[in-house]
Amino acid sequence: MKSSIKYIIALVLFVIVAESCRKPEQLKEEDHNEYLSGGSQTVFDEGAGAFSNSFMGLSPKNEFNHGVGDGIFDRTFVSAPSPVNPGLGPVFNGVSCASCHVSNGRGHTPAPGEQMISLLMRISVLGENEHGGPVSVPGYGEQLQQRAIVGAQPEASVDIQYSYQTYSFPDGETYELRTPSYTLQNGYIPIPSDIMLSPRIAPPMIGLGLLEAIAEEDILARQDVEDVDGDGFSGKANYVWDVVKQKKVIGRFGWKAAAPNLLEQAGFAFSEDIGITNFIFKKESNYNPLQGNNSSDTPELSDSLVHAVAFYIKTLAVPARRNIDDPEVKKGKEIFKVAKCSKCHVPMSKTAVNVAFPELSNQTIFPYSDLLLHNMGSGLSDGRKDNLAEGYEWRTRPLWGIGLTKKVNGYTHFLHDGRARNFIEAIMWHGGEAAQSSGYVSQLSKADRNSLIKFLESL
Repeated sequence: MKSSIKYIIALVLFVIVAESCRKPEQLKEEDHNEYLSGGSQTVFDEGAGAFSNSFMGLSPKNEFNHGVGDGIFDRTFVSAPSPVNPGLGPVFNGVSCASCHVSNGRGHTPAPGEQMISLLMRISVLGENEHGGPVSVPGYGEQLQQRAIVGAQPEASVDIQYSYQTYSFPDGETYELRTPSYTLQNGYIPIPSDIMLSPRIAPPMIGLGLLEAIAEEDILARQDVEDVDGDGFSGKANYVWDVVKQKKVIGRFGWKAAAPNLLEQAGFAFSEDIGITNFIFKKESNYNPLQGNNSSDTPELSDSLVHAVAFYIKTLAVPARRNIDDPEVKKGKEIFKVAKCSKCHVPMSKTAVNVAFPELSNQTIFPYSDLLLHNMGSGLSDGRKDNLAEGYEWRTRPLWGIGLTKKVNGYTHFLHDGRARNFIEAIMWHGGEAAQSSGYVSQLSKADRNSLIKFLESL
């Protein structure tokens, strides 16, 4: 009897060990709950605050850190000396993070006569710096600041003009594409003739921590720089200088994937957008004596507060999908796939295992991005190289939450400079590798176009 029991126990143990050692099967997209765009960090919020929810399950300490970061993100900075929130400028784009990322959402293009607020201009001159990145413009830096504190001068103003062209679908419905042109005016010092401009609109902040948690090898596995498989899509990773680590690493964030991580992204934004020096970027952005800038400022924001802001944007949850069982949404999803939009806007990813941060660990997410650079064609080119990114190459934008843009921000200004005013315009601007996708959409019936839009609105 005892020997039989021992045999049964041994057999059970053998089965358990064998099962634990067996390689898990690769799960498919349809095996997961599509409502849960952010895995366990999905929130069921369809309102104006849908982009402002923290991760669920945070410890009291991490909830506190998120709250501190939230406060700094919303803080309005003023010029020194001031007992409260000093350090603004001397030149700047906005007075707070939230002034560009309104409700943690997308920026907008300025109305006629309006000053740029959530659209900024990256600038450089010909060549590469010592790390392979863009060369700063003497006296202007890497980003144009069109505002200044009392006693300083705005670096320049930006005049934006649009030209418009109307196109037709085969069924006779028309759409209009607007092409922007940018001119720098009123430079406080002469503007170099070889200056290069790259307009960048403020992107939404949701799910960034989940994107940061995707393993590097998983991103690189999707590269196909030489288009070996012959499908016409050849995504590549950008490699950029990590200021903290002092080495080149894969880029993940920003329109050109030129930021390596959220901490550096936060530090750079404080420095360039608001003029707040910090432990990562210690110098004022253009450090020109004519503006009263100091090339070796004492950090104007403490290390802990920079980390808190990075933690805040790392722990913003993702709104759930909506209406996924609607027949029209299902039809639109299939069109999205047949049009090969999902070649770049890859629906599903998985975060790496992270025992130190379980809220981010091993999550199946649906960002609809491969985080790689793709050739988007000459129509969207800014003509400016950014590390390995050519002027016509842009990082695939995550699409999660895009259907709530109107609800959160009150407008829909898409693409890197906000030129597209709706989904159809954004799609039809796609060129380069994506020309086959926009070409497919251009031949759809009105009913199928509507289904595709319904699908995008569900994300």
